[in-house]
Amino acid sequence: MAAESSAASVPASTGTVTTAVPARLDRLPWSRWHWMIVIGLGTVWILDGLEVTIVGNVAGRLAEEGSGLAISSAQVTGVAAALYVAGACFGALFFGRLTDRYGRKRLFMVTLAVYLAATALTALSFESWWFFLFRFLTGFGIGGEYAAINSAIDELIPSRYRGRVDLIINGSYWLGAIGGALLSIVMLDTDIFAKDLGWRLSFALGVVLGLVILLVRRHVPESPRWQFIHGYGDDAEKLVSSVEREIEREKGEPLPPPAREITIHQRKSIGFGLIARTVFGRYPRRAVLGLSLFIGQAFLYNAITFGFGAILTTFFDVPTGHTGYYFAVIAAGNFIGPLLLGKLFDTVGRRIMISGTYLLSGLLLFGTAWLFDRGSLTATTLTACWCVVLFFASAGASSAYLTVSEVFPMETRAMAIAFFYALGTAAGGISGPLIFADLTASGVVGETVLAFQIGAALMCAAGVVAAFLAVNAEQRSLEDIAEPLSVARESAAPTAATTGPATGDGRM
Repeated sequence: MAAESSAASVPASTGTVTTAVPARLDRLPWSRWHWMIVIGLGTVWILDGLEVTIVGNVAGRLAEEGSGLAISSAQVTGVAAALYVAGACFGALFFGRLTDRYGRKRLFMVTLAVYLAATALTALSFESWWFFLFRFLTGFGIGGEYAAINSAIDELIPSRYRGRVDLIINGSYWLGAIGGALLSIVMLDTDIFAKDLGWRLSFALGVVLGLVILLVRRHVPESPRWQFIHGYGDDAEKLVSSVEREIEREKGEPLPPPAREITIHQRKSIGFGLIARTVFGRYPRRAVLGLSLFIGQAFLYNAITFGFGAILTTFFDVPTGHTGYYFAVIAAGNFIGPLLLGKLFDTVGRRIMISGTYLLSGLLLFGTAWLFDRGSLTATTLTACWCVVLFFASAGASSAYLTVSEVFPMETRAMAIAFFYALGTAAGGISGPLIFADLTASGVVGETVLAFQIGAALMCAAGVVAAFLAVNAEQRSLEDIAEPLSVARESAAPTAATTGPATGDGRM
């Protein structure tokens, strides 16, 4: 394993430096080092999916007498869900700014610690206000994770793999959802666990898994791209050299020369005003794109996932303890989508795949709403329809995070992810649960159909925006997609014969 490099190993200095670090990272073949990055950073989404799904599935149990918590099912799926998303929005903004200023590694350790502590305290809930508070704080931690993790992944993964890796990692949330759905079946079985114990142990298990991830994450290095801009150029060079030596030993052959160098005016921090002017002044079309993608996917997912249990129990008489089986099926569709479609985002291209997955999932949800309105669906066939819709929607939703993390300059990356996640999710993720919880729990077919149609319409609208505004970022260096604010333009020129996409024998 490559030696770790900390942003704090030597005092930061500023000046003008010329480096080939980005090109050296992009031309690396896939290796064990990259798997370490994926496992250390990506697996937290499994935890997120595990916990969110457990909360949705235990809502009915929490509302029962003897659960140890005086709370209604609607409060769990409505108020608590909205507070979780609100916490994620605030956490993304708060930690996103710190991630750009103090580095990726420091913050992805801190945010996971916040997330785990809040999850553990949720398990100890004794009053509804305590449950609400720590759902908010859990969201606060996970919001920071989105900014820190996506920034680090995109800056460490070679350009030709970036799309598929980012999609699969974000899609791994649904592996946790499958586990949460199946785990809730066991935890809700009163022949195994008492009513006031099973749901608490579900949260505790998430904490145990998170501690394991925290141990692995200690070995994930700081982003060399962040280091050389913020005055830690020597650390960046040492880290990349160590990784190159490790990969050359693994592959048994020397690496090709890097394609280019870049000259940077180092700076210790970037002002918020400059970040805002860059995102909205220099790249307004990309800003519209990012906002559209986040709002569209947030509303579609809220239209389905926050009300799925209520729909199954209200319209199809599915027992509360059995909804986990159905959710496990749609969660599988969500993960398989990015897994199978992810490579196409790097080969067919971003514009076609982003717009296609958004439009197709929206149209399929319109079709599902029509069949539901006609009374043509059973619990099984409705779940099958959801599974197909979310197969495409999950790849599209994951591409929203990929898009905002790669189309803005490096100095603004974490804050851009945080801003678009917070604004888009606030629009769809806070209002969504409050709107859809009432619509899907009303028992009125027309109101549930309306919930589906709202999510479908906004997803289709985002797909149309992507068709016109999506950036062709596939297999391109981050520095080519959006030039760093600190670059000395006259010096950012190719320096080697290999000016096209780097080649390597790595496969994923």
